[in-house]
Amino acid sequence: MKPLIRTLVGLGLGSLSLLAVAATPLAYIVLPANGAVVKSPVTVVFGLRKPWGVAPAGVAMEKTGHHHLLVDVPLPDLSKPVPNDAQHLHFGAGQTETTLELAPGKHTLQLLLGDYVHLPQQPPVFSEVITITVE
Repeated sequence: MKPLIRTLVGLGLGSLSLLAVAATPLAYIVLPANGAVVKSPVTVVFGLRKPWGVAPAGVAMEKTGHHHLLVDVPLPDLSKPVPNDAQHLHFGAGQTETTLELAPGKHTLQLLLGDYVHLPQQPPVFSEVITITVE
């Protein structure tokens, strides 16, 4: 180990960057995996890194929000409420999973965390886009 790194770790400063990363909100799709080949109906499980948590729409609490699942669409305008349609699915009751009926073919999925009035968090909290193939 290099002397500077050894010193920083010895002072406990190496763990500061790990704490900063852990405190940064992160939405992610637990299931299905990116690139998965699945059958419909498809179960999608949502994840959100602590210390952030899920709260229903209408509940204003710091470091919380509720999930929106984007199906086959890019991120919407992040300065406006998330649209509510067949491709922008709202989980305002605080749900952390859903089952979707999807047509055969390739589909993209992405999570976007909204606040108590469906506005994207600032700064925005969203997952990577995953692609799945439905048989």
